[in-house]
Amino acid sequence: MIEQMKWGGPTLSYFLFAIVLFAPANAGIARPPRNSAPQIQPASAGIKKIDRQDHSFSLKPAADLILRPEGERKAGALAYFVEGAAYEENGEIDKALEAYRKVLNVDPGQSELASRVAALLTRQDDFPQAIDILKDAIKANPNNAEPYSQLAFIYAKYLKKTDQAVDYANRAITLNPRDIEAYQRLCEIELAAGEEKKAIQALDRATKVHSDDAAFWTRLGKLYASILFKPDSQPKGDELGRINEIFKKAAEHANDDPTVLKDVADYYASSQQLKEAIPLYLRVLELQPDDANAREKLATGFILTNQRAKAVEMLEQIIKQHPEKYQPYDLLAQVLDDEARSLQRAKRLDEAKAKFAKVAANYEQSLLINPNHAGTYMRLAELLLGPVKDAGRAVKILAEARRRFPGAPEIVYYLALAQREAKQIQQAVATFEEALHEAELDQDNEIVNAKFYFNYAATAEQAGLYEKAADLLRKSIALDPANAAEAYNYLGYMWADHNLHLDEAEDMIKRAVQIEPNNGSYLDSLGWVEFRKGKFDQALADLLRAAKSIEHDDPIVFEHIGDTYLKLDRVPEALEAWKKALALDPQNKKLAGKIESTKTTISTGSPAKTNSTQ
Repeated sequence: MIEQMKWGGPTLSYFLFAIVLFAPANAGIARPPRNSAPQIQPASAGIKKIDRQDHSFSLKPAADLILRPEGERKAGALAYFVEGAAYEENGEIDKALEAYRKVLNVDPGQSELASRVAALLTRQDDFPQAIDILKDAIKANPNNAEPYSQLAFIYAKYLKKTDQAVDYANRAITLNPRDIEAYQRLCEIELAAGEEKKAIQALDRATKVHSDDAAFWTRLGKLYASILFKPDSQPKGDELGRINEIFKKAAEHANDDPTVLKDVADYYASSQQLKEAIPLYLRVLELQPDDANAREKLATGFILTNQRAKAVEMLEQIIKQHPEKYQPYDLLAQVLDDEARSLQRAKRLDEAKAKFAKVAANYEQSLLINPNHAGTYMRLAELLLGPVKDAGRAVKILAEARRRFPGAPEIVYYLALAQREAKQIQQAVATFEEALHEAELDQDNEIVNAKFYFNYAATAEQAGLYEKAADLLRKSIALDPANAAEAYNYLGYMWADHNLHLDEAEDMIKRAVQIEPNNGSYLDSLGWVEFRKGKFDQALADLLRAAKSIEHDDPIVFEHIGDTYLKLDRVPEALEAWKKALALDPQNKKLAGKIESTKTTISTGSPAKTNSTQ
């Protein structure tokens, strides 16, 4: 997409402009390279205003300093320029244009100013005036490429005259073949016209330029990559080789410029050439040890090339050299976390547990150094709530994060989850409500979604607030009905387990089963609500289906099967099912008592109690 030239702020260097204005007509305009855009730095204490000079004691200039007529005209032009810049800064574009035109009346060959005026006129859709000013600049200074490039832009984007646009872009390239923006302009024009082959040919011309400017080659490489790298396919070998050669030239001329080296490394990384990217990231870190982004990409590169050990070694070395920096601890935690999850997938659980403990220790060390990094609190909390399973520590970490970052609903939400896992149920319910309130104040709708209401409901249910839980589950379902199977099942099973609202419970569970017909947990819920409604034969069939469908043997399913067998007076099968349940959950004293009670009943010859589960 063609973009209009971006100008700097209107407050240009007036003294530089004065030098240009008083220079001979055939002198070129001295300006910084177009591809070295100024870096915008945040002002620490506001912009200092230059004190106005006191002219109350102005002296009459010496005779030899009195301006000649030509000098007077150019001095007047400088005054108009300053006036125009002030108007533009205040947003008074019409007045700024009037002042700038007076400057161009004195010297129409000021190509930079002509292009600037043309850009302002283009924003006002005054294309004829913009074109006239640019053509006048070309007549006065035919060897400056800038007006040609601006004309190419106007003809391409606004007038839709591709042939003229291409012609002007080619003239700009002829006048200044080392200006990468001219090639980019021509490339964009051809792409907009659907001529990808011609766009590539425009870039091919740039490859023949002799330039020591590393930025020229990085931008050229990026232009090639933007065309040849398709979302649905990788570039061909020869195309990849062509782009590689361009980025190699960028690296050769970088002169240890970390920005260029990082651009080249990013290209190699994005094109899956990680072995080429890693040495460049290492060099960037040598030049800029505090570049956390380069460190992260380097660590990722090590992981993707199965060099985790090197990543760990590198980060530990950085920590040894700079123990006061928090970023290496963060990165080391990420690499170790990846290792731990690999061990977990390989069922090497003890090793994974030890590795996760190291991950947590590194995150905690990072927070000791820099306690004002919210993301680290969240990553550590997720780790403690997940594989480390230390909800108590998670509560402490998130409580501290909440203190440091008030008004952050996501932190409050995670704190509520941590409190629930730590069995601080009543406090968790209150914290969920606070998270909801803070999200509403912050207008943060991202966390208040179906999953939020589901988790809030589960917490309310554990607190015995069944009606509140039901309302929250209905909200969860309403927000995402297509993915609400879990919420349907939870609501239905909650009512069935408490022998309440059984018709609604059965309807909810059947909706869950309709979405996921082979989900063993949902089939168990269906069997259980049927049990509660006295449909014992149907309940047994669905519960046996649940036992076959569930991924891992579940003591609750077998207990339900046993209870149903008992209702059907099939006591031996009931005892067998309960024993399986007890083997899976040996701490279940209620289940053990049920087995012993039934055995005693059988031994005394009394009929087994079949209503004990009602």
